[in-house]
Amino acid sequence: MEGDFIKLNKKLLPLSWFYGLGVGFRNLLFEMGILKEHSYQTPVISVGNITVGGTGKTPHVEYLIRLLKDHLHVAVLSRGYKRKSRGFLLATPETPLSDLGDEPYQMKQKYPEIDVAVDAKRTRGIEHLISGTYTKDEVDAILLDDAYQHRYVKPGLNILLVDYHRLIIHDKLLPAGRLREPVKGKDRANIVIVTKCPRTLNPMEFRVLTKQMNLYPYQQLYFTTIKYKPLCPLFEGTEQIRELEELAGRNILLLTGIASPKQIYYDLKPHTPNIHPLRYSDHHNFKKKDIKKINETFEALPAPKLIITTEKDAVRLKKAEGLTPEARRSLYVLPISIEFMLQGEESFNNIIIGYVRKNPRNSILAKGKDDHKSKDSHRSGNGSRTINFRNNRQTGDTIF
Repeated sequence: MEGDFIKLNKKLLPLSWFYGLGVGFRNLLFEMGILKEHSYQTPVISVGNITVGGTGKTPHVEYLIRLLKDHLHVAVLSRGYKRKSRGFLLATPETPLSDLGDEPYQMKQKYPEIDVAVDAKRTRGIEHLISGTYTKDEVDAILLDDAYQHRYVKPGLNILLVDYHRLIIHDKLLPAGRLREPVKGKDRANIVIVTKCPRTLNPMEFRVLTKQMNLYPYQQLYFTTIKYKPLCPLFEGTEQIRELEELAGRNILLLTGIASPKQIYYDLKPHTPNIHPLRYSDHHNFKKKDIKKINETFEALPAPKLIITTEKDAVRLKKAEGLTPEARRSLYVLPISIEFMLQGEESFNNIIIGYVRKNPRNSILAKGKDDHKSKDSHRSGNGSRTINFRNNRQTGDTIF
């Protein structure tokens, strides 16, 4: 049921009250205009949450990438959590994982045709992307990954993700709960998506959830669920086990370094009861002692057995050294995609496409720069553009 993953530490509620005062005061400064929000003529779509991790930002950002990339020059801007580089960095196919962080690295590897950049200061990152100095072609739309609290940017569309299993209406502020800001922060969203919904939800449960979310008329509410794709071997020479139905009778070492692995655990349970979780913290960098622990834990499991991990963990595990040959042969990635429920996909797509159509790139910065270019300039998209979309329907088939 909704909210079933929430665990509150009631002893810390007084600290949450003080935390709320600080966050509320900061938001008030923005609302009063004392702290300035920056808006842009280039379409900017933000995807984020008001909880700490685990709402499914990456597969939803990738859904938007696929929706737009065949028609626009799309850029993704992320903070690049736990990266070793500093300042603004535009990724290339050769940029190492350590310089980008796992999620931006994953997106660049999967969608090399788009621009992926990292910068903790989002205003600077956006300005670099639209300046034309760093990118080969003009950027038509920017997707902000996890920028809901970065209020110095005022996105054209603000998408808020809410985990079905950690509904914000049942949660509390940090440190007693996992809310980054009070629930009323949801009022800034244009679109709210309740993610990770069970496929078994009935119409009455959807109506209850809609009432509980208590949104304003200007806000759109959608529900998405996880769709698991065939398993992918991480290393060459791995036995080809593809479908989840083939897990029956096997012992599974579920290896995760993500914020909320419970959903995967419960979704794999119907396929095999023999699941042995080995959990690390979100964005965990696997060290020699961790690899040793993985090898020993897997070796102790009775055959037949496999290791299953997420795609975000896979980009870090692939760089790690020391896995035994047996562990490498048995290591699989579990890809996921998102699907809209209640036939909401077409409506959602139309909102996104309608927004970028009405707000094509035509910034003063670009216009001034293009005025000095020759008529046969190799750069595309100078001035305003007409954006044509055909076959807008897309299924969200991607891997996480």
